[in-house]
Amino acid sequence: MAAHPTFTPAVSYVNPRAALDFLQRAFGFELDMLLEDEAGNLAHSQMVFGDGRIMIGTEWSDNHRSPQSIGRVCTQTVNVHLTEGIDAHFACARDAGAEILAAPETQFYGDRTYRARDPEGHIWTFSQTVEVLSPQQWDTNSGLKTWTREGGEA
Repeated sequence: MAAHPTFTPAVSYVNPRAALDFLQRAFGFELDMLLEDEAGNLAHSQMVFGDGRIMIGTEWSDNHRSPQSIGRVCTQTVNVHLTEGIDAHFACARDAGAEILAAPETQFYGDRTYRARDPEGHIWTFSQTVEVLSPQQWDTNSGLKTWTREGGEA
């Protein structure tokens, strides 16, 4: 198993086994661990992508629901940073049946991003840095004002 990152999102699904298959086919995630109960039901699983990890599980309490069970409303999205190949990644996700919410586009801060919804309604954003820009350049490009912990105002 991969080393533990500081944060690990946990995403609930009505059908987590189908989610594991979709996330592998569409987004290139790899199964890292799977726990089954005595009846063979999925109890817990983890997938990895690059140096990141995500937990994929069931709707195991009233507070852990798939968007499919609550009108396809998302209370969070998952952002995945790619180091290369964003356009090929996008094509794979689209061809695997992901609902494309936003096609790849280069953002004011230098990342090329796209957004997709999986079959149960979770929203995923994928990005790749295609141009390294300073916060001052972001501000010029966007009209926003950037503040960073290291440098205060840009």
